[in-house]
Amino acid sequence: MTGLASVFRGLAVSAAAGLLAATAAVPSAQARPEPKAPKEFVALSSVDRTIIQEMRYTTEHNFVGERVDGYRQPLCILTRPAAEALHRAQLKLLARGYSLKVYDCYRPQRAVDHFVRWAQDLADERMKKEFYPRVDKSRLFEDGYIAEKSGHSRGSTLDVTIVRLPAAPTRPYMPGETLVDCSAPRDQRFPDNSVDMGTGFDCFDTLSHTDDPRIQGVQRANRQLLKGTLAEQGFVNLPEEWWHFTFKPEPFPSTFFDFPVARRSVAGH
Repeated sequence: MTGLASVFRGLAVSAAAGLLAATAAVPSAQARPEPKAPKEFVALSSVDRTIIQEMRYTTEHNFVGERVDGYRQPLCILTRPAAEALHRAQLKLLARGYSLKVYDCYRPQRAVDHFVRWAQDLADERMKKEFYPRVDKSRLFEDGYIAEKSGHSRGSTLDVTIVRLPAAPTRPYMPGETLVDCSAPRDQRFPDNSVDMGTGFDCFDTLSHTDDPRIQGVQRANRQLLKGTLAEQGFVNLPEEWWHFTFKPEPFPSTFFDFPVARRSVAGH
């Protein structure tokens, strides 16, 4: 029996060794290196350190209500031509006592996929009272608020506003706090430190249309200041969103990237 047991032990050891070798031969998904940005992409801070960055999708204060996939660190990444054009716009605004503030810049495809999954989950309406109080969630695709592809993923699109200097910091959002309609008067909605644009950022409402006739006075002037300053540097506004601009011509007009928003993605650029 002792000899037979030795044989079985030998077979077991050989089988285990073979299994380990086979496992080692198949690279795990986690071991695969993350994609990096092409050399044409840069961190905005390497071009202009004065532009305020409040990257909403690295926080829970957004329409999804949680950190969005692919946002590893709170930084703005753009193609270099877009970043340099934004720097020129910033110089114009600084001379008038204002600063730009970006909410989102390059957006990986995995983040867009996260938005799509969230939009398909009609039961998840935790942030509805602030970001889409008058829109039925089942209509987000039909009404154009959510799509399977985003210009942000091409690297030359950003979401941006204007802040009057000196800029007081925006207070932290506390998960679970009472939400206020994004189109409510400025002194009632979430206290963003930007100038009054008539709605908050990412407000799914027709009041967010840049030239909506209901937006008048100071609010309209603020929108026109943002739009006009950026247009001078080659940015085109999306008419449905006062905060959304794309630099033209885009270096990557038809490529949707998926590298993560992280410093390592643009290290050495």
